Amino acid sequence: MTSPTERRRRGRAARELIPRSAHGRWIPAADRPDPLAVLARQAEDRLPDLGPIRYGRMADSPFAYLRGSAAVMAADLAAVPETGLTVQLCGDAHLLNFGVYASPERTLLFDVNDFDETYPGPFEWDVKRLAASVAVAARDNGQGDDNARRAALTAVRGYALAVRGLAGLGELDVWYTRISAAEVFPLVRKPGRRKRVEATLDKARRRTSLQAFGKLTGTDEEGRRRIVSDPPLLEPLPRDELRRVGKIFGDYRATLPEDRRVLLDRFQLVDVARKVVGVGSVGTRCFILLLEGRDPRDPLFLQIKEAGRSVLEQHLPPARPAAEAPVVHGGQRVVTGQRLLQAASDIFLGWTTGPAGRHFYGRQLRDMKGSADVARMTPGDLRVYADLCGRALARAHARSGDRIAIAGYLGGSDAFAEAVADFALQYADRTAADHTALLAAIDAGDLTARRGV
Repeated sequence: MTSPTERRRRGRAARELIPRSAHGRWIPAADRPDPLAVLARQAEDRLPDLGPIRYGRMADSPFAYLRGSAAVMAADLAAVPETGLTVQLCGDAHLLNFGVYASPERTLLFDVNDFDETYPGPFEWDVKRLAASVAVAARDNGQGDDNARRAALTAVRGYALAVRGLAGLGELDVWYTRISAAEVFPLVRKPGRRKRVEATLDKARRRTSLQAFGKLTGTDEEGRRRIVSDPPLLEPLPRDELRRVGKIFGDYRATLPEDRRVLLDRFQLVDVARKVVGVGSVGTRCFILLLEGRDPRDPLFLQIKEAGRSVLEQHLPPARPAAEAPVVHGGQRVVTGQRLLQAASDIFLGWTTGPAGRHFYGRQLRDMKGSADVARMTPGDLRVYADLCGRALARAHARSGDRIAIAGYLGGSDAFAEAVADFALQYADRTAADHTALLAAIDAGDLTARRGV
């Protein structure tokens, strides 16, 4: 077994490949792919009627554009040298992909909460996407470059400090480390800020299947509960499609641990609808399933969402050696990545293959999930939140990668954090320019966008 000293030395040796200061120099590659072409290629295998909604949502602001363009940033990150210090990446670690949710023990935790793009890769890719999202969000909130850089620097410092702390812990201690909602309050010193945090947590506690039941369902002519139509965002499926989703649901059930299958079998599938979700995910096939337990007042909502290839896959080595089994199932990739990265995961995580060989994964639609209102954050709020996200990302990376080698690479100075903060401002400039190009394409009629949906 490699000793901690040797692992730390490996991290320091990576500085010979890419010095920490090098992360602050970023110039778009001469052969940089056209971002709109990258987005168009993603759309080729998506539901065409939902494409205008995706472009409309991305057009709202540079931050909304960044949320929807993970594939563009993946290509940009792949064009520069990387450290070779591999972790299980979130793959889309922007600010709004962190939040609170309930552990199986019903404790509210703060963690990474989106894994559609998860894939093994160099740790700094996630850190750079997080830092860039902080800078872009700060600018969207009307904050100047000084505040934007300071907030991005805070995120990376939070990551580095947490990695250094985790490097000194034993393996089980790292695995059991979590950030509970209760730990957030010592970070929030101002009374007004604490009230906003408590309001966010209260809202998350109310976001359950029972709350969704009241909001998303109604009674049909025969007195049965059904998902209410709200096109194009929520549309119940025709009867002929219900059978196909029922088959998907049965195969998904088979991937759950035995005790979860027993629990799920106590519910009966009542209705299914197609749902539009997120920004970058718009156009992927996503269904919500209404199930009923002991009576109509005991609902369970599940989400079955398509899992295509990660945007990182074309830029990184295969997740498994070619000699091993076939291509990794997209849904299994998401589920495995989530279980690796999160301190505790949804009890109903599973995967399945649907019609035309499409891959899907399943989880609860709402289980006390909540996210921060980044658009309303003051500079101080944003720095506190950025630090929290950096810490959560470090904890996630420490579970799947060599935290001691990463700590060795980072060292005890701010060299890496300062460099990535510089990168974040440069990438915020690039994001603003790409967002402007998207708006120009919409205005010229080259792209169809549906705004406000």
